[in-house]
Formats: sequence, structure tokens, C-alpha cells
Amino acid sequence: MSEPARLQELLQEAAALLRQGGVVAFPTETVYGLGADARMTSAVEAVFAAKGRPSDNPLIVHIAKDEQLDELVQQVVPTARKLMDAFWPGPLTIVLPVREGVLSPRVTAGLDTVGIRMPDHPIALALIEESGCPVAAPSANRSGRPSPTLASHVLEDLADSIDGIVDGGATGVGVESTVVQVQEDGGITVLRPGGVTLEQLSLAAGAAVQLDPALLPEAGGVSDQAPRAPGMKYTHYAPKGELRIVTGESQAEVSVWISRSLREAAARGERTGVLAFDEHIGSYEADCVLSLGSLSDLSTAAHRLYALLRRMDEERIGYILSEACPENGLGAAIMNRLRKAAGQTVIRLG
Repeated sequence: MSEPARLQELLQEAAALLRQGGVVAFPTETVYGLGADARMTSAVEAVFAAKGRPSDNPLIVHIAKDEQLDELVQQVVPTARKLMDAFWPGPLTIVLPVREGVLSPRVTAGLDTVGIRMPDHPIALALIEESGCPVAAPSANRSGRPSPTLASHVLEDLADSIDGIVDGGATGVGVESTVVQVQEDGGITVLRPGGVTLEQLSLAAGAAVQLDPALLPEAGGVSDQAPRAPGMKYTHYAPKGELRIVTGESQAEVSVWISRSLREAAARGERTGVLAFDEHIGSYEADCVLSLGSLSDLSTAAHRLYALLRRMDEERIGYILSEACPENGLGAAIMNRLRKAAGQTVIRLG
């Protein structure tokens, strides 16, 4: 059987599982998702159970065609339509008013809104279309763990808890979708930074864009309110070891502090690790020194981040320090994920 024919057979099998209330992992352009029919409460509950996900954390619903929107939401305001035209298919989730009684209440976590996106991955789109279902799909990892960018990551976390997986190789963007909500005045609030940057949103919509206050570093980056989107309330993406982020006005000061702290941890008998950018990586000695790529191209850091955190676990690293990056462009998403992985532990020098 040819490779395309085999893939089509696998997609048909996976789609049948979804229609029957099963839970299936599949690749998107961001990370692997754990999919279920968003209309079927028993299937959605199986997703929560497999992940160990808090029940008040809403799920994103994935669609393959624009026509599916009318079945799921009450209205699409002009600014939201501009964003769809610019970024769908792609790593953008838009929170919209949900049609009553269409989706399982577990998907929306009791809210009157739902996050919708159209993934930019041929396997994801083909699976959703073949299934005929709107697919609720959080990342396919145990809750709190780094998100999966390879099928092997999914198996590591969920092998005994799901009904199937479609292996599509490595994902592309590496961090999850940007989640936005359009306000009554036409402005855009980012509820989770991701693969579409604030600058891109503003340019496409011709509207003001702001981060939700709960995402600002001075607010601790974690909301104590009922989350309106995934990732707003809980610690996520964490490796098993202790992770700290080190930032400061002077890179030389940051490098000296990290190097000294690594030596001290090693003297205590801890296995040490560091996440660093290529411009400074030669400054460090540790049991595991991993590159986030160059500061001049943060797409590499976004693509690698979760795999690097999992690599730290594979190497049994207990003490991990990470450099920070500027929070413009993709840097906003990278630092959001790093802070959550570190439980908001940021060491600020100077």
C-alpha cells in the first residue's frame, strides 16, 4: 500500500473513532492535539480524564470549513472576520459567543463563549472533515507537562489513556495558537499569546491590541478568575526539574549569575541544565546545555521550547536555568510559556 493510501486509511479509522466518541491525538501546525467530538459530553470528559485537566479550563474547538462556524456561534463581528480572513487556517483562536445547546457544556466550562480555530495542517484538516465533527482539542499531554511536538511525546504522556494517534511527524510553530477576544469597541484582547503576534494582529485588523491584564508579568501571569481561554489560570508546560528564568539589563551580568548558580548547584550534587540563546551559549557549563536558537530568529525558540524541556527530563536534570528574550513579536509567547513552566519564578538582576 502506498504512503498516501495508508495515511488515508489511518485518517478514516481515526475519524470513525471520533464519531464513536473516542479520543484521538493528531498533529496541528502548533502542537499535537487531543481530539474528541465537541458535541458529545462523554467524549469530552474522556479528554479531561486523560489529561488530568481542571474542569474549569475551557477547550478550543477546531473546524475545517468556514461553514461550520454558523453551526457553533451566534455571530462574527467585522473585526473577528478580518482576523479569520488574515490568519485562518493558522495558529489563531478567536473567542466568540456560542450557540446554546450545540456543544457539550464541558467544552465551554460554563461560559457563554467558545474559542474556535482552523488549524493549518493537512492531517488535522483532513481528519476534522472526514469525521464530520467539530473537534475539541487541547494539547495532547498530561496537564501541566510540556506540550507535545512529536507523536512520541504524546505516547510518553498518554499511551494508556487514548484510543489512537495519527503520527504526522514534528509540528511546525511549536507553541500553541494565539487566543483573542474582540471587545465591543472593536479592540482586540489577547488572552494567550502564541503563533500570531500582537503586531500581526494589529496590522491585519487595523485595531488596537492589548494583552489581558492577567498575562502581564507584574500580575504574576496567572489569573485567579474563571479562565476565558486555555492557559490563563494554571501552571503549564513544566519539566520535572526546578526551572528558573534569569533576566537583567546586562547580558554579561546574566551570564555570570547563571554560571555561578550552575556551579553551586553542581557542588550540591544536583544535575544541572541551561537553556540559552546561541549568542551566549558558549558561556555555560552544565550537565545539559541546550540551544534555544538565535535571538535574531525567535521562531526557532518557539519551535524547540517544549522538546527542550522534555529533553531536560530525559537527562534527569533537577536544576534548570533559562535565559530570557525580549517580549516583542514571538517573544511574548515564548516568555509566557517559560514563565508558566517555571511557575512564575523569574530572577531579575540589576
